Amino acid sequence: MALAATGDVVYEWTPSDGRIVWSSDPSAHLGLGELSIYETDKGFHGLIEDSAAEARLRLVLTPPAEGHPFHFEYALKSDGAPVWVEDCGVCLPGPSGQAERVIGTVRNITERKLREETLSWAASYDEMTGHLNRLRLREQLAQHLEQIPTADRKPAAYFVAAIDDLAVINETYGFDTADEVIVAIGRRLAEVAGVNSVIGRTAGNKFGVIVPGCTATQISERAAAFRTAARVRVIPTRNGAVSATISVGAIALPQDARNSQEAMARAEEALDRAKAHGRDNFAAYAHSPQRESLRKRTVQIGDQIVTAMAENRIVLAYQAIVDAKTNQANMHECLVRIARPDGQIIAAGDFVPVAEQLGLIRQLDRRVLELTVAALMKHRGACLSLNVSGMTASDRPTLEAFVSYIEAHADVAPRMIVELTETAALIDIEESMRFVSRVRALGAKVAIDDFGAGYTSFRNLQSLKVDMVKVDGTFVKGLADSRDNQIFVRTLVDLAKNFNLLTVAEWVADAREADILRAFGVDYLQGFYFGKPEIREPWTA
Repeated sequence: MALAATGDVVYEWTPSDGRIVWSSDPSAHLGLGELSIYETDKGFHGLIEDSAAEARLRLVLTPPAEGHPFHFEYALKSDGAPVWVEDCGVCLPGPSGQAERVIGTVRNITERKLREETLSWAASYDEMTGHLNRLRLREQLAQHLEQIPTADRKPAAYFVAAIDDLAVINETYGFDTADEVIVAIGRRLAEVAGVNSVIGRTAGNKFGVIVPGCTATQISERAAAFRTAARVRVIPTRNGAVSATISVGAIALPQDARNSQEAMARAEEALDRAKAHGRDNFAAYAHSPQRESLRKRTVQIGDQIVTAMAENRIVLAYQAIVDAKTNQANMHECLVRIARPDGQIIAAGDFVPVAEQLGLIRQLDRRVLELTVAALMKHRGACLSLNVSGMTASDRPTLEAFVSYIEAHADVAPRMIVELTETAALIDIEESMRFVSRVRALGAKVAIDDFGAGYTSFRNLQSLKVDMVKVDGTFVKGLADSRDNQIFVRTLVDLAKNFNLLTVAEWVADAREADILRAFGVDYLQGFYFGKPEIREPWTA
């Protein structure tokens, strides 16, 4: 009964007469045949796939010295899906040393095999489209570029195709319809690519295609075929017909890439150039010393950022935010810097754009938050503001972690100001509203940075319910000599006052600008006129 509960059936087989005795009916457990078939080795082996039956006989009946344990998995013949069996036991020898008895157990492992096959498939293929995933596609590229000897390599091309404006399709028709479009585009690309080609889904709206035999001179023609296949017919979906186009980047192999990583990166570079010219465009990779130099510099700066974070060399520079009436520095903005091992300080403008490009900005934002909280805990009289990048603001898990860290240090939150750029706040206005609400509930203040740079300022300012706005410095620069800027800044300040918001003017460079801003009723002033960002903590001066 215990064996039956586990799905095991015990058997005893005497090879000399071919008889097999079972503890219970194996056909009931395996769902195949009748009991009489299992009662002889000839009948049982007739159920097993031929090659597996031969292998089982060799394994089980190998002349043992002191009992021969075995473990074997094989499939039974079936009109439908195969039935998989796990066969474990021991072969007991007779006086002559030959197999006299075999005692073992058989278990139906079909469900386990199906799970393993499903997991194996999922590790290699994109669930939605059925094409290879990015990892397996890269392996195929590597096989062509890195494993095949140079002399044996045949011409090929690698294409990366991106569905244009997929976000618009999402917003207009819904995610389910966008998924149907992705599947349809993948199918059309595969049809054009041909049976010997390899296609994979490399990102949400992107496919990579390896086309063997495609020479450099044929790349443009094949890319045109891909683009035509995407746009020539509308895509039928459950929500109606949808029109779609693709942009394509391509690289010739093996001459334009040494390895799979380089091939993918350069094809993406070509795609970016194609998209820069609008929808439904194509560009082939062309070596550029300037771009290559820029790419290498980007990689070097990325390495600097990662190393600096690992070695705790991310530091803060503090810039005063003064009261417009008293000129007292009541607050300071925390600006991120990298301290090099030789003591040189690297300004944010030299590495933050690269951090955004490489996706490292979220880690930087988190580190700045940790340093700001540490400074607030150390100096009870300090009031500090810190910036949240657009990437952090538009990524819910990162925002959740950001807020959770503030919650864990709620005692310093009332002396913290979180600056969210207007552009970042408007990426997802509802998400921004939730974020602002949670931060303010902890006692922290929220400021809209670069106020006036976004075209929807007036419409969304009230809904965000922030505490202050920081007038974009580009409108403050040269304020004394620009009538247009004066009118614009006065309008922004009046708008903020109507919403009972505090105002900060950035980039104040001289006394004339400061006096004009005071006259406009600006509450706080910030800029080189009142102090440059300094690594030294201002309250220790």
